[in-house]
Amino acid sequence: MSAAPGEERLVSEGSDPASEAARRRLERAAARRRNDRRGFAIAATSTLVVLGGLAALVLTSSGWPDVQDSFFNPGDFAAVFPEILEAFWLDIKIFMVVEVAVLALGLLVALVRVTRGPALFPVRLLATVYTDVFRGIPTILLIYLVGFGVPALTPGADPDNFLISGVFLGSVALMLSYGAYVSEVYRAGVQSVERGQHEAALSVGLTQRQALRHVIVPQGVRRVGPPLLNDFIALQKDVALLSILGVVEAFRFAQIEASTNFIYTPLVAAAMLYLLITIPLARLLDHYDRRSGEGGRTR
Repeated sequence: MSAAPGEERLVSEGSDPASEAARRRLERAAARRRNDRRGFAIAATSTLVVLGGLAALVLTSSGWPDVQDSFFNPGDFAAVFPEILEAFWLDIKIFMVVEVAVLALGLLVALVRVTRGPALFPVRLLATVYTDVFRGIPTILLIYLVGFGVPALTPGADPDNFLISGVFLGSVALMLSYGAYVSEVYRAGVQSVERGQHEAALSVGLTQRQALRHVIVPQGVRRVGPPLLNDFIALQKDVALLSILGVVEAFRFAQIEASTNFIYTPLVAAAMLYLLITIPLARLLDHYDRRSGEGGRTR
C-alpha cells in the first residue's frame, strides 16, 4: 500500500524527527505485510503438500474401494442420516439438562469445600468424599453401577417408570461424575482470587456470604471459563455412553444399523454429528483463551 501524498512529503523532507518517525512507521508496516504474505504462502503450500500427500496415499491404496463402500457410501449415508439426526436430538437434550445440573452441583460442592466454619466440617467431609469417589470411578463404570444397580434395588417397580429408565439413570450418573470434576474446577477458580479482594469486600460493609456471592465467586468463575468449556466438550461426547443402558441415541442407532446391514457408514454419520457440536465448542474455547490472554496482557 503506497503512502499518502502528505506522508511522502514528510518523509522526503527527512530532517525533522516527526518525518523520520513517520518513515519508520511506514517501513515497519511494509515489513509486517511482507512477513504476513510470506507466512501465509508458506502455510498454504505446506498444507497443500501434506493434505495432498495424505489424500493420494489413501485414494491410491488397494483397499480404498472397500473402505469407501463400507464407511463412505453416499447411498447408505442418505438412507440413515435423517433417522440418526432425529436420534441425535436426544443426545442434545440430555447434554443440555445434565450440563445445567453439573454446573449447579459443581458450584455447590466447591462452595462447601472452601468454607471454613467449624460447624460445617461434616458437610465439607461429605463433599470431599463425594469428589474423591466420583472422580476416581470411570464414567462408563459409574453408568453401569447406577443404571443397573438402582433398578435392582426396586424389583417391583413399573419398568415404564421414567425414574428407573436408562435416560434418567444415565443422566444422573453423568451428573455425579462430571459434577465432581467441575467442582474442583470451580474450587480452583475461587481459591485463585486474591485474599485482598475478600478483605476489601468486608471493609466496605459486606458480610462473609455477600462477599463470597458478589465478589469472590464471580471472579473465580470467570477465571475458569476455558476448563469449564473443555468439560462441556467431554460431556457432550460421553452422552453416547448411555447406549450401554439401552438408550437409543445417535451412536446406539448407528450401531444397530451397522450391525444389521454390515456397513459402517451410519457410524461415520453419527461421528459427523458429534463433530458439528464439538468443533464449534473447541473453537469457542480457543477464542476464549486468546481473549483471556489478551486481557491479562492488557492489565
